[in-house]
Amino acid sequence: MMRIGHGYDVHAFEAGDHIVLGGVRIPHSRGLKAHSDGDVLIHALCDALLGAAGLGDIGRHFPDSDERYRNIDSRELLRGVAAKLESAGFVCVNADVTVVAQSPRLAEFVDAMGKNLSADLGVPASAGNVKATTTERLGFVGREQGIEVHAVVLIDGSTP
Repeated sequence: MMRIGHGYDVHAFEAGDHIVLGGVRIPHSRGLKAHSDGDVLIHALCDALLGAAGLGDIGRHFPDSDERYRNIDSRELLRGVAAKLESAGFVCVNADVTVVAQSPRLAEFVDAMGKNLSADLGVPASAGNVKATTTERLGFVGREQGIEVHAVVLIDGSTP
């Protein structure tokens, strides 16, 4: 049984000297505001996977009101979501993620992000795709107020 899931997340910029996307530390003049490490890419991906499996969303499983998740490496959350999918009888077939950011430029980091996602999900490298785009200076992303991410996944499972 195949299922498709879509995830979306956004984080605002705040003071800092780097951001984390797809488990990759990227130098930047600001950081991302968040309870965890602020990895907006992984948060969107987790929501897509959980949604496809009918398991709710990241906030249900890893609430920001729980101090256990303060400053947590979001790759730990992704591995936790992968384990939840496996327990429910699902496997990730592929994930396609689009990061929407005016800055920083991400082209040199997307391959490393894809490798991290594939490793954490236990899928072939070609099954974890990451793309980056801008909004041509339109909207909150274009004004460099934050970053947004869309994630689409296909999962397969034996349970209805």
